[in-house]
Amino acid sequence: MLQTAKESTSETHGKFIWCELMTSDTEAAGRFYSAVLGWSVKPMPMEGMTYHLFEIGEGDKCPGIGGMMTLPAELAGHVPPNWSGYVAVDDVDRTARAFEAGGGMIHRQPEDIPGVGRFAVVADPHGAVINIMTPLPVDDMPTAPEGAPGTVGWYELYANDLQEAFDFYAGTFGWTRDHDHDMGPMGVYRIFAEHGKAIGGMMARPESVPVPCWVYYFNVDGLDAAIARVTAAGGKIVHGPMEVPGGSWIAHCTDPQGAFFSLVSMRR
Repeated sequence: MLQTAKESTSETHGKFIWCELMTSDTEAAGRFYSAVLGWSVKPMPMEGMTYHLFEIGEGDKCPGIGGMMTLPAELAGHVPPNWSGYVAVDDVDRTARAFEAGGGMIHRQPEDIPGVGRFAVVADPHGAVINIMTPLPVDDMPTAPEGAPGTVGWYELYANDLQEAFDFYAGTFGWTRDHDHDMGPMGVYRIFAEHGKAIGGMMARPESVPVPCWVYYFNVDGLDAAIARVTAAGGKIVHGPMEVPGGSWIAHCTDPQGAFFSLVSMRR
């Protein structure tokens, strides 16, 4: 495998920088996430489509949390509505080749987004899809305080084989093992770190999860109240509420269009 992480000296290589929702109904999804997570939705017309920004707060200089687009016609019926993450890399083309050389796939070849950066859609050797991007420099980009409601609080991978998956991402993104948590019959839950900061976990895929995938947790201020907002807005609770090591409370959910997402809070 091409060890791109070893070649990198960047402080951003391997950093999650964006989350994106592909959905069958952007108007309905926008209303749902505004009600549940307090986001504002800002349409951004682009060539041949409208992209929607999810932001915290109101006005022209609000922190961007993620984006939303209509599920492309060629994917409709084959791929359900879903959330996906973007990881910053120093060289998209080189990292895409590393994914392929390491047994993964390139689902969308590297291409430029004018004024934004260069990106590709790839999958790890087990098939979990993720986006990689070399963003263009942006001055005065507002950022939300760490842990603020509505921000992404955790990234989780369900893999076919924990050690294989971890070794792959360590090689491509430079992630390191923070510590392991023994879950008994469910195996080991591995906390991984990006540049020394714990940002997520990996585990062997449970039988209830049909395919290897990434899951994204959004911070909320009080889990029970957030769960009530999910159900009131037409979403479903798949699992939870559940307390996890460290004192956090989590719930797994689906939005009205069927996209899977999770919630996390330090208080129930």
